[in-house]
Amino acid sequence: MEEYIVSARKYRPSAFDAVVGQNALTTTLKNAITSGKLAHAYLFCGPRGVGKTTCARIFAKTINCLHPLKNGEACNECESCKAFNEQRSFNIYELDAASNNSVEEIRALIEKVRIPPQVGKYKVFIIDEVHMLSVAAFNAFLKTLEEPPSYVIFILATTEKHKILPTILSRCQVYDFNRMSVSDIVSHLKFVAEKEGYTYEPAALNVIAQKADGGMRDALSIFDQTANFTKGNLTYKQVIENLNVLDYEYYFRLVDHFLKNETPQCLLLFNEILGKGFEGSHFITGLASHLRDLLVCRDSVTLPLLEVSEDVKARYGEQAQRCPPKFLFRAIKLCNECDLNYRTSKNKRLQVEITLIQLSQLTQEDEDTACGRGPEKKLKPLFKPQTDAKEVTAPATAQVQTPPQPQPETKVPTNVQEKTETYATRRSPLPEEETAGRKIPKIKYGSFGPSIRKISQDATRQSPSSAQPAENTATSAREEEDYPVTEDNISFSWHEFVNLLPQEETAMAQRMKVMRPKLLKDELFEVVVDNEQVKYYMEQMAGRIVDHMRKNLHNRKLNMSIRIAAPTENKHIYSKPQQYQVMSQKNPALQKLKEAFGLELV
Repeated sequence: MEEYIVSARKYRPSAFDAVVGQNALTTTLKNAITSGKLAHAYLFCGPRGVGKTTCARIFAKTINCLHPLKNGEACNECESCKAFNEQRSFNIYELDAASNNSVEEIRALIEKVRIPPQVGKYKVFIIDEVHMLSVAAFNAFLKTLEEPPSYVIFILATTEKHKILPTILSRCQVYDFNRMSVSDIVSHLKFVAEKEGYTYEPAALNVIAQKADGGMRDALSIFDQTANFTKGNLTYKQVIENLNVLDYEYYFRLVDHFLKNETPQCLLLFNEILGKGFEGSHFITGLASHLRDLLVCRDSVTLPLLEVSEDVKARYGEQAQRCPPKFLFRAIKLCNECDLNYRTSKNKRLQVEITLIQLSQLTQEDEDTACGRGPEKKLKPLFKPQTDAKEVTAPATAQVQTPPQPQPETKVPTNVQEKTETYATRRSPLPEEETAGRKIPKIKYGSFGPSIRKISQDATRQSPSSAQPAENTATSAREEEDYPVTEDNISFSWHEFVNLLPQEETAMAQRMKVMRPKLLKDELFEVVVDNEQVKYYMEQMAGRIVDHMRKNLHNRKLNMSIRIAAPTENKHIYSKPQQYQVMSQKNPALQKLKEAFGLELV
């Protein structure tokens, strides 16, 4: 039985022209070889499976070729090329830095650098995964990397360029390898399939290329796996079954249901997808990608961004013409928000189903929000309600009967009630005929003092039947603002204003919390401050305070006065020892109590 070799090794390029997807880099390396302008150190960096180590080996073989071709390729006929192809060349050393990352390994490599090549011109050292070297190994390697012998060339390869020390980067020529496109991978897979004698569908190879995510080695590994599963007949259905890829047919059907506002069909189709073992996150990301591809198909300029086969591309174009841009913009936004919230959601299935319901309602006629500007997350009825025939034929002029209002209970006031009646039950001093229909604000007593309930605008509106002349209405509105106030009302509104102050005025808010407004007259209250500076700041805020008080207490004549406290009014803040001294002076028995029991201040 012939030994089996995987496609990634069997079809590994042995010349620069065979390297896929790196034309700029291979051209640069060939030009450097033909012109003889070779650097002493190169750094090849890029994603996995894009040809870094392969290009390093081809470069090492070509610079040692005894009879290079005019196009910069090796001849594959001289002794050096044959030794390289048969893997017996002593001029090329490969070191895996992932498993040989110590200082001792680098010191052993430096010892090998001193020995010149026996066959060929150069001795090439290829260090793969160089970012795995320790800091000490990097430092031991610096001097040799900077000034190696004339016959030595270092080629460093890594997938994580950011982990390499800047001192190493400055000593190398850096070559960044690109991630391979889907079209390049598909063309190479076709070449391998024809060499192996496999039959294939272009859509199947396209799925493999997309699954590889830009890596040729991954693509060839997946290709071997699917070839074994399909026995050399790579069809689209078998490939997606083997790779557990969701068929794009579901997405086409879903978008058709979205455009027709068929919400139940969308939920049933999602249930079918879950029944096949697919995760909701995989489904929603695939749906977002499908909608993105539809958006790309609408413009010929962005059409090259669509990486699918030609027959599928035609189907995308047909469905894209039926999708309004407004629908696509908002659908992509909804899918993206669902993807972000999926991991944190406790009911993941419901999260996706709500998104599907919203998507199926985007094209309804009553949708009037702006294109692509944050869709409103509101759900419309999914099914049309069944109305009764009697309700349909009912006359449109039917009037709604309002229930009779209950009559207020009349209680005989007692002397106790008259003395203890609250602010809410007091009669207004204004004439009754002018205050008819007006509600007096109620006071609710809580843990923080009385709070005033604002009068609703709807409650103060008068019905047309009881409308009064314009001048009487204006007079009543002015009088309605002049409610009597109490010191408790003022104190509560004062602290409410303090709590509304911004963070920039925190210091002033702390001062105002300890102030106690005192009501002097019906429309005037006084605030006592400690010094001239506080008075100055209070005068600056007086307008804002008074406006707040008048609005909340509904009294347009309310005003405030500010004065500095007299020396006898200042309350000093004492520490605990000072408090004891003051108390013992007022009551000498306190000192005797301390001495009798041997007490100490804590």
